[in-house]
Order: sequence, then C-alpha cells, then structure tokens
Amino acid sequence: MTDDTDASAPLTNHVYDALEVGQTASAARTLTQQDIDLFAVVSGDINPAHMDPEYAATDFFHRIIAHGMWGGGLISAMLGIRLPGPGTIYVSQSLRFRAPVAIGDTITTTVSVREKRAGHRVVLDCRCVNQDGTRVIEGEAEVVAPTEPVTRPRMLLPEVRLMRHREFRRLLEDAEGLPKMRAAIVHPCDATVIRAAADMVAAGLITPILVGPVAKIRAAAAAASVAIETWRMEDTPHSHAAAARAVALVRAGEADLLVKGSLHTEELMREVVAPEAGLRTERRLSHVYIMDVPTHPRPLLITDAAVNIRPDLAEKRDIVQNAIDLARALGTPAPKVAILAAVETVNPEMPATLEAAALCKMAERGQITGGVVDGPLAFDNAVSAEAARQKGITSAVAGQADILVVPDLEAGNMLAKQLVFLAGADAAGVVMGARVPIVLTSRADSRRTRVASAAVAVILAQVMRRGDRAP
Repeated sequence: MTDDTDASAPLTNHVYDALEVGQTASAARTLTQQDIDLFAVVSGDINPAHMDPEYAATDFFHRIIAHGMWGGGLISAMLGIRLPGPGTIYVSQSLRFRAPVAIGDTITTTVSVREKRAGHRVVLDCRCVNQDGTRVIEGEAEVVAPTEPVTRPRMLLPEVRLMRHREFRRLLEDAEGLPKMRAAIVHPCDATVIRAAADMVAAGLITPILVGPVAKIRAAAAAASVAIETWRMEDTPHSHAAAARAVALVRAGEADLLVKGSLHTEELMREVVAPEAGLRTERRLSHVYIMDVPTHPRPLLITDAAVNIRPDLAEKRDIVQNAIDLARALGTPAPKVAILAAVETVNPEMPATLEAAALCKMAERGQITGGVVDGPLAFDNAVSAEAARQKGITSAVAGQADILVVPDLEAGNMLAKQLVFLAGADAAGVVMGARVPIVLTSRADSRRTRVASAAVAVILAQVMRRGDRAP
C-alpha cells in the first residue's frame, strides 16, 4: 500500500492542550492486491467479495469494502501517528460506507478536530475520499488525546512476502472438467499415502485403484480416518508384487496412470522399464519437477532430479524433449529451455558446458523440437533478465527460462530442495517417457503438492490419450 507520508520524518504528537477545533491532518494511500491478501491472512476474513474476483465482479458495490481495513485501519493510523499522534487512545468510532473501494484506488484519509471534551477526550470528524473526489467513508471517532509531547523516530515497516502458489491453483483449474483418470496407487500402506489419494479423489482428479496387501491398506486407511470401502483394491503379497500388478493394470488398459505409494522409487521403476511390461517408449524415462516459486513470476520446470543419476548426451536429449513435451501439454506452446552449468561459456574442462553446447546444436538440427534451447547458462542468467544483461548475454532464453535442465541428479536435487526449503516453493512432479504418466509422491510433500502432481498427470494423460503430442 503506497503512502504519501515522508518516511524519514519523526513521529510527533499534538497534546490535548494544544489541539484546536478545526485542526486537520491528511494522508493518501493506494490499495493493492497484496493489501487485500494480507488483511485476509491477519483477520481470517476470506469473504469472496474481497478474495474472489469472479464473485466480486457480480456485486461490485460490496467488493473490497473491508470495514476493518479501511475504517479501523486507515483512520486508526491517522489518529495514532498524525492527529493527535503517538500516545492517543482509541475510544470509539462510528463510520458509514458510502461507495466501493477497488484495487488501484488512491484513498485520501482526513481527520478533523470537531470537539474537545473533559477527561482529555477529543471527537474528530473522519472521511476517506477516492481519487475522483468521491467520499467513500465518513463518520466520527472519539479518542483520549496525549498530555505529554512525544517525538519518536519513524520505524520501518517489516517486509512481508506472501506465498501465493497461484500456478498450482491454475493447474487445478486446467484439470477441472477433464475426465477422471484411473490411478493405480502402488503399495499404499501408509496413512500419508491414503490421505494423498483421498485428496486427489476429493479434487475430482482420479478414480483410485489401491494395489498392495489389502490388510495393510485397510490399516493405513483406518489410521488416516479415510473411508475406502467403495475404492477398488487389488490384493498382492508385498511391494514388489504390487508394482508388477499395477504395471499389468496399465498394460491391460485398466489404469491410466501410476502413483507411487510407500515403496522405493527404484522398485516401481524397475517394473515400469521391464521389457515385458510394455510401458516403455523410444524415450528415456525422466522426472520433471513443476516448481511454483512464490518469488518468481512463472512456473519453473526442473529436470532431471529424481530418476537419471548421471545422464549422457543421448539421455539428456530425451530429458530435454520430455520436459518440452510436458511444458507444451501444460499450456506453454514454445517453452524456453536453459541448459544449466556453472558458467555461461563453453569450457573444455567442464563437461556440462560441452554437453549444453551440443544440445543446442541438436535443437538447431531438429533432434530436439518444440522449444527454444540455449546453453550453457548459469542459474542466475537463466532466471534473471538483469543478471543476463549485466553479463552481456543476448539470448531468447536467458532471464526468461521455462525449463531448467540440470547437469546431473545431484545438482537437480539440490536446486529443487533449495527452492522448496529456502524460497517456499511447492514442487509437483511427474515421470515422462512411459506410455502413461507416473507420479512420484513423497511423505514430505504438502497436500497442495500431491494434488498438483495428480493434476499434472491428469492433464498429461488426457493429452497423451488424444495423441496431440508424443509422451
């Protein structure tokens, strides 16, 4: 919220004896979306008239008239820091809301001394006027004015950053209305996995098929307090058999995607890539993280941080193509791909830079299609246009990458986890390159991440079913 107050001026007050009837003070502030979001977080007020633009548009008069924010907020701030100022005690207020206030409106708040009463009490007229001169709020407030002069340095407000995660909400919106996919959930013998499945079902994304030891599955459901009586179950003696049976369900056309439960990733992937499974394509399997980073303006796809430990050039070609196909399935028609290395120049002593250059040439010759590929690029040059400008990098990808291709699994794993634990990112993910999407969930994943991963898999499965793009 912007303010016309001089941020360097000290805070001073007006004591009761010095106040005069008619004395006024004013300040202007501009309402932003973050103001609305912060007010909702602090107050718990999630009234759709404030928070839901689609709903608010149907009843504009009530949109964003947050009584606590504008009445008890702007006016209270004027009384507490301007007139009478520090030391003022708020007694009561009576406000009338005359017109709507919308994001982008600049509101000038004015308080005027109307009456001085016994006991150091003061009544002030209060009004808020928008940039067009329309009076949006008016009323009065009664305060106990300070009796001792105060001068204090003006404190800086703390910087607050909201974790918005709008990209994952967009994914769920894109998945809405698509047919539910039959998801074979492999060895769901843990309460966390059962709850994740229930969240996916509640979001309208999947029809679950629980594959594993039924007794353990029922125990996990009881621990999770989730009713699974109507869910299909396939009884197997152990996790290895569960992986084999789930793959068989996909091969038989009875399941549309795979979701890893409480078994090791290697155990599941071993069955997926088995020659007799029929799930492999000509592509190398690879994992792609879809990162919703609150401080970044668009989603970042990171690959491969979960499946390929130290891929060679041919495998990296498939990893890049898989990520491009996923980005296109999620709505980016020509994704920009940054091949990451420690530096942005080719250095024969750094194999990652040589492979990056080779991948760019492969893209030029049509061995990689559907995206714009550049590299080597250091991480800062890939995601920051300013960093790229300072280093004099001219590139269609630098500073605006949609996909980050890491040198190896270790680098990808560290990058993804740094974004999650230091930048507050959410990381959905899916395995590409098989005939169906594969979701690798983790017990550390949040509910939002699990559901977003399922949404990605559902969108991708629908695209693959239509045959719009290669898997």
